[in-house]
Amino acid sequence: MKRIVASTFLLGLLVFCSPSFSQKEQSTSSKQKLRRIVLDAGHGGSDFGASGKYSKEKDVSLQVALKLQKELEQALPDVEVYMTRTTDVFDRVTVKANKANEAKGDLFISIHCNSASGTRHSEKIGYKTVTYYRKKKKYTKKVPEYRTWYSPSVAKGTETFIWGIGKNNAKEQALQEHEDLYMDSVTAKELKDFDPNDPEKMILYSIKTKQFFDRSARLALTVEDEFKKTGRPSRQAQQRGKGIWVLQAVAMPAVLIEIGFISNPEEEDYINSESGQGEIVSAISSAIKRYKYTLETTGIKPGSVAPAK
Repeated sequence: MKRIVASTFLLGLLVFCSPSFSQKEQSTSSKQKLRRIVLDAGHGGSDFGASGKYSKEKDVSLQVALKLQKELEQALPDVEVYMTRTTDVFDRVTVKANKANEAKGDLFISIHCNSASGTRHSEKIGYKTVTYYRKKKKYTKKVPEYRTWYSPSVAKGTETFIWGIGKNNAKEQALQEHEDLYMDSVTAKELKDFDPNDPEKMILYSIKTKQFFDRSARLALTVEDEFKKTGRPSRQAQQRGKGIWVLQAVAMPAVLIEIGFISNPEEEDYINSESGQGEIVSAISSAIKRYKYTLETTGIKPGSVAPAK
């Protein structure tokens, strides 16, 4: 029920953010080309991320990202795919955000694995005798003795995150610092002599932030829709209250996809298998194709996920 509420709340925010655009705002959210996708394999190098019984998040996320790169290059030959990493290296999130912005991406997708704590169990296995002193007198007593163990997490499914709406100021700052990535030449010429803090420029940053929020949320909903088609449990498209730094630091629509719970042995086997990774890549690729089709033919409009082709 919480997941349904979260998804409904997210869709409600989209409707709230979108319909009051002015004529100028609507023109900025119309048809647009998807030319370059930035794929980010989460973690890397000394940063293992989450761990399962035999695998690490940094390795699984890279395997899936590389397969997704290949799939997208074949399915969308007119779109360039840029990778933040292709090997087992560590970059701080600030470096990843800078790479994405310098690549002038139109869409940022970060691949991760989820994790959840196991369940703690305890049972009494007998008694033991302990000795203690009180006023220099020695005493003994029997106390229960317990055995404690943990069973693996049973959490499963996918989640797709966008930045928290409370982090819109940070997103606007990213847009302000990288306005050349999204501003068309006419608008850039009109505003080139304006002070960065001029109200009209600030309005533009706010418009683009709302537009990117709308596009990110719609892609997140579409990704989860495609995962559900494969039979995967969906934990819905969501915002993370504290925000996800790299999503709000890139000057483009951005989502973070949790492909499964590496802490669940069943899920760990699935996200490490060729068939599992194939399904994951196919679902994400289908969602991106739907996103691209909608963006380039009708524009991203409020109230629905990208239509299935």
